[in-house]
Parts: sequence; C-alpha cells; structure tokens
Amino acid sequence: MSKNIIITGTSRGIGFELVHLFANQGHNVLALSRNAKPVSNLHFDNISSFPFDLCNQDDYKKVSDFINEEWKQVDILINNAGAIVNKPFAETTFQDFRKVYQTNVFGVSELTRTVLPFLKKDGHVVTISSMGGIQGSMKFPGLSAYSSSKGAVITLVELLAEEFKETGPQFNVLALGAVQTEMLEEAFPGYKAPTTAKEMAEYIQNFALTGNKYYNGKVLQVSNSTP
Repeated sequence: MSKNIIITGTSRGIGFELVHLFANQGHNVLALSRNAKPVSNLHFDNISSFPFDLCNQDDYKKVSDFINEEWKQVDILINNAGAIVNKPFAETTFQDFRKVYQTNVFGVSELTRTVLPFLKKDGHVVTISSMGGIQGSMKFPGLSAYSSSKGAVITLVELLAEEFKETGPQFNVLALGAVQTEMLEEAFPGYKAPTTAKEMAEYIQNFALTGNKYYNGKVLQVSNSTP
C-alpha cells in the first residue's frame, strides 16, 4: 500500500536517492530542500516539491497547507537535511554555531512539530544523525558545531519517543558513518567512503518502512568505517 512520505535535504546525496527509491516503489513523496530544482525536473507524478528552508519560519506553513490540501495524513517523516561547518573551534563564530544548530536541531524539532498532527499512530519519524554525535565515538577536529548538534538531536528524539509512546508515532535515529557525499567531502576532504549515497539510502528506506515495528526511541549506529 502506498505511503505518504516527507523527506528533507533532497537536492543531493542520500536525500536525492531516497526520493527516487520511494517514488519508484509507488509511494507519494514530498521532497523538501532549499533548491527544489533537482527533484522537480524529474516529472514523477508521485513526487511533490517546493523550495523549503528549515531556517525560515514562514516555510513551515507551506508544509502544513500542502498536507491539508493534498494528503490529510503522513506515514513517514525523514529528517535528513544537514548543515556543516568545518573549521577549528577557536575560529568558529556565534553565527557558525547558530547556522548549524538552526538546521540540524531547531529545524528538526520545528518540522517534526509541524507534521506531528498529521502523523498516524503507527507513523515513523526517522532522524539522520552522525557517528560524531555518539558518546564514546571517535571525534574529529574542526567539526565542533556539527558533531555537537548531531548529539543534541539524538537526545531530542529519545525525549519525543517517551512523550508520544502512548499515542504514536514512533521516533528513531540513524547515526551514519562515512557515506560518499558532498557533505563528507566538506568534512574529510579527499577521504573515500566505503558506502555510496544510494547504498545508504536503500538501508534508510527499508528502516523507515519497517524499523518502527522493532524500535522506538533508539539510536542505531550505521557505520562500517572510521570516520
């Protein structure tokens, strides 16, 4: 049966691959990114997209209006969009941290809050974090804003799972290791990851569709390398 799925960060990398994996399976996808062009050029009847900026409060109403008018309900939300700053901590600014946290933490909470009234009891909210946000994992210099934001979002998801455990939906986090994307190149220039964006997208797709039968409020570490 086809599901209604919202994905952020869909103009490139894992998010772009996810949109097409779900659409090819016959699901309805709302693809959200600041640049809607890469997805809107592909003319799938079951892909909707419009420019959406997690840092712009006015854009969230566009999402709730779309759901009200087109779908009425949502099965899956995948918080995939991410922002990264790679520079030594002493050189970071208030604006650097604000930019990263606005997308990686505040954006996740605001979009989740926006979509929540439409999510079914057995709905699934999957948030993409990073191994850099896992306590006790290898930490890399230059990623203070990024990795700390990815730690914050893990705790947020654990809290949401607890708050909504009686009513649903279910909330889980995937903490990803290195995947060959443009963002990886920003974090680790020249490093070649053992996993492609499409391979990771296939894993996330399957987890989004089935993982909430087995997990709620959990962090799964999806990594086969360091970084």
